Amino acid sequence: MLSYIVRRLGIGLITLTLITFIIYGLIRNMPGSPVTQELSQLDPGKAISQEDYERILKSYGLDKPWYVAYGVWVKNVLQGDLGRSFSRKRPVTRLVMERVGPTLLLSVSSLLLTYLLSIPLGLIATARAGTIEERTGSTILYMLYSFPSFVAALFLQLQFAVRMGWLPLFGMVSDNYDSLSPFGKVSDVFWHSLLPVTCYTYGSLAYYSRFIRANMQEVIRQDYIRTARAKGLGPVRVLWHHAFRNTLIPLVTLIGLTLPTLLSGSIIIEQIFTWPGMGRLFFESIRERDYPTIMGLTLMFSVLTLAGQLLADVLYAVVDPRVRLEDK
Repeated sequence: MLSYIVRRLGIGLITLTLITFIIYGLIRNMPGSPVTQELSQLDPGKAISQEDYERILKSYGLDKPWYVAYGVWVKNVLQGDLGRSFSRKRPVTRLVMERVGPTLLLSVSSLLLTYLLSIPLGLIATARAGTIEERTGSTILYMLYSFPSFVAALFLQLQFAVRMGWLPLFGMVSDNYDSLSPFGKVSDVFWHSLLPVTCYTYGSLAYYSRFIRANMQEVIRQDYIRTARAKGLGPVRVLWHHAFRNTLIPLVTLIGLTLPTLLSGSIIIEQIFTWPGMGRLFFESIRERDYPTIMGLTLMFSVLTLAGQLLADVLYAVVDPRVRLEDK
């Protein structure tokens, strides 16, 4: 296993280098730049000299070719420096740390709800396969999975915030948050997060439930399941202790691949609800041509994706001892 992990880490390092190199080249060649963003804020009638323009380029590090600037960025990253945000004039590391908490609040809550609800729903759908209740539930889940989350977000805002006034329209806290009691602050954040968490959860819930059901339907046709039933085991014990345990391998793959989503957030959802998370920061940094922030977030998301894939492969051996990593 150790040799396999070392080999995968080497491949991951090469992959990470290629990803960051390509992304850096793309953002440096897309229309607009931090200089144009800064010049757009000046008085339209005020001209800028060539010396001042070159000075601004040098201050942003844009006076070098992009591939040379990429080498400088890599050198700084290896020293633990992700750079300084062009638009916010603050270290990228500090900006990222400020946005981690709000994103984790949504993503972890959504992930826990997804697993707590999807596993029972998948098992119930397997046990009730072919019945009207199962077909109705599967149809509803399929419709939820097909319904775009950004449309659902706007609909929920209109229904529960604008018309009924039950929930806050956007943001993470109210204007009077600082004056609230500790319990009031927790309650305020809870009510603000209810709609975003719902939008995060319903699509994943539908997908995971159908995923578990599809794998369970394949497993219960195996010979050892018929043998367990022939021995007189109850349906609950057969489904939980025999069938479900053998669906954990494909489920573990999904768990590993969800690692990047815990911190990446949802760009559209966070933008709609004005939620101060990682997704919104990524959107704003692209709009503002904030190269250091874009690259810092890209690096983090790429590392999490590669780590999630490695984690899924390692968990194979934990879930099923028959899997041998050295044979891959």
